[in-house]
Amino acid sequence: MNTYYGYYHSPIGILEIEASDEAIVSLMFVEEEIEDTTETELVREALYQLDEYFKGVRKDFTVTYKVDGTDFQKKAWTALTSIPYGETRSYKEQAISIGNVKATRAVGNANSKNKISIIIPCHRVIGSNKTLTGYAGGMDRKQWLLEHEKSMMK
Repeated sequence: MNTYYGYYHSPIGILEIEASDEAIVSLMFVEEEIEDTTETELVREALYQLDEYFKGVRKDFTVTYKVDGTDFQKKAWTALTSIPYGETRSYKEQAISIGNVKATRAVGNANSKNKISIIIPCHRVIGSNKTLTGYAGGMDRKQWLLEHEKSMMK
């Protein structure tokens, strides 16, 4: 499998795009660019869509991505993509949406392993008491993303 990289310098840090020939396989915040970039059509499209998102123009991503994980993780990640832009859900609500009310912690664990940040919007999941909880990209970024989306809804 060929692997290609691109970097997007967002208002809240550098996003590293990792792609195969067919799909985006990772989109994560990084501290610095460490890979050589190769602008394939897929990487260019991801950069374009990220730019639109951060400008407040794009609310849904259409770039092709592929996730690897257990069946449960994939189910949890699919549920994340149904949370509308500018809205939040609790871990419990996410667990209910996949048909397992008792899977709140398992859902949180699955979300923590999401390798496609922003496109699969795990930042939209908060605690039942409406507090911000874990985010692999850091709590400051989670707060910023939620505020950004809310401000674009006005």
